[in-house]
Amino acid sequence: MTYDYIITGAGPAGCVLANRLTEDPDTSVLLLEAGGGDGHPLFHMPAGFAKMTKGVASWGWSTVPQKHMKDRVLRYTQAKVLGGGSTINAQLYTRGNALDYDLWANQEGGTGWDYRSVLPYFKRAEDNQRFADDYHSYGGPLGVSMPVSALPICDAYIRAGQELGIPYNHDFNGRQQGGLGFYQLTQRDRRRSSASMAYLAPIADRANLTVRKGATVLRVVLEGKRAVGVEIATRNGTEIIRADREVLVTSGAIGSPKLLLQSGIGPAHHLRAVGIDVRHELKGVGENLSDHLDLFVICECTGDHTYDNVARLHRTVWAGLQYLLFRSGPVASSLFETGGFWYADPGARSPDIQFHLGLGSGIEAGVERLKNAGVTLNSAYLHPRSRGTVRLGSSDPAAAPLIDPNYFSDPHDRQMSIEGLRLAREIMAQNALKPYVLAERLPGPSLQTDEELFDYACANAKTDHHPVGTCRMGTGPDAVVGLDLKVHGLEGLRVCDSSVMPRVPSCNTNAPTIMVGEKASDMIRGRDPLAPATFAHERNEKLPRAVDTVR
Repeated sequence: MTYDYIITGAGPAGCVLANRLTEDPDTSVLLLEAGGGDGHPLFHMPAGFAKMTKGVASWGWSTVPQKHMKDRVLRYTQAKVLGGGSTINAQLYTRGNALDYDLWANQEGGTGWDYRSVLPYFKRAEDNQRFADDYHSYGGPLGVSMPVSALPICDAYIRAGQELGIPYNHDFNGRQQGGLGFYQLTQRDRRRSSASMAYLAPIADRANLTVRKGATVLRVVLEGKRAVGVEIATRNGTEIIRADREVLVTSGAIGSPKLLLQSGIGPAHHLRAVGIDVRHELKGVGENLSDHLDLFVICECTGDHTYDNVARLHRTVWAGLQYLLFRSGPVASSLFETGGFWYADPGARSPDIQFHLGLGSGIEAGVERLKNAGVTLNSAYLHPRSRGTVRLGSSDPAAAPLIDPNYFSDPHDRQMSIEGLRLAREIMAQNALKPYVLAERLPGPSLQTDEELFDYACANAKTDHHPVGTCRMGTGPDAVVGLDLKVHGLEGLRVCDSSVMPRVPSCNTNAPTIMVGEKASDMIRGRDPLAPATFAHERNEKLPRAVDTVR
């Protein structure tokens, strides 16, 4: 069968495209997803993600040994389920700093992707429970709400920041990013509002949309310099499906370059090295990988102040009943509802550290829960200079990719990450938290020097799961797609996900990826996407000026 558009992954951007393109009843769309459906109840319970990030919901990939981190291999969760990362993440709705997008435009050649240009697409996606102002809107597909199960330790954490000189911020996505406070969450009616639930579930009856789960895309089919379809793996072998208009690659910052490389699109020397015929040389494919590396402080609590003890059987049962009956309690928590943004480098252009307060001690992979209740404060450096790669390990599409974020390859990242960790320790040591915090257990008071904290980072750091940049947009020789997201030198092929971002935004990447999907849908439909201020004017929306949060 032939479709107008084939979308190669049902992650956040893919779900957006499926919804927006099928608004035209004369346009047929095939949405392909290698994983399964999101019907399991744990996908929809806010705290359920802690149980669903492994196994059937993930590809199970890891990084190559990180040579600047004493050859540490890090688990690298990439979603394999309808809705992609939005189905298994901690539901934090953050957009980054206005200056992030202005840098895309001014330093990366991303004309039309500045803050004023992308803000209407953030707003179009949003159904905000609380805010309706220059920065927010309601009535869109994506539910955005405030936490409903915050614990007293969360307020104490916010007070601790103020004792240290970090202000309270009621809206990280508004006029100022800096400060500590409560995150907005992608939830509606105390259930996860994934891209699947927000964009696909409401249009399940559209006759012009076909969704195929368990469909792994092996390659993009090229005829000359035009993409004409895809080849997918089936139970009986392989199948080629044709696209009359375009193939839209939305397989994520790891999956999208992997798919292009498998299709013979990428650096010629690498393709030949793994035995793949070069169909279109494009040296930037798989380059420019950027990600946030996360360090954390774990403290033992003075009492039962977090959700650690919910793991006991009788409390687990009660928590489940509490959620089912009242939509409240531990299961209604995303476990990381409080956090904020501040500075490791006082001269930074905008906040360069992000905090997540984890309501437990055993949340991080590979870290055992404390005997008594504990609390975790994560810190991530937001402006990494290190860049890595995604490469193929072989010509076999079933083989795991070689993921090399190249963490700490730039010494500046190492120093700023350690400064962020020190700042997290200071917050946890403030008087406001003394009724809740007994003592720091990790890194532990004995580790104080930069070298000791570096050793701790090498042994314990994790990814924040924010990879971007591997099919970078732009006009230079290393760019993979143009500003319209069309792959350079090919027809009928676009990449429309986080892989096109020139550099990682200063935030969690779910909301920015949904924005990319929204903007891409207008590009594909020819709605003058490089001048979206016109679109905003038509809706009588006010576009605020970009916000500079430098102190």
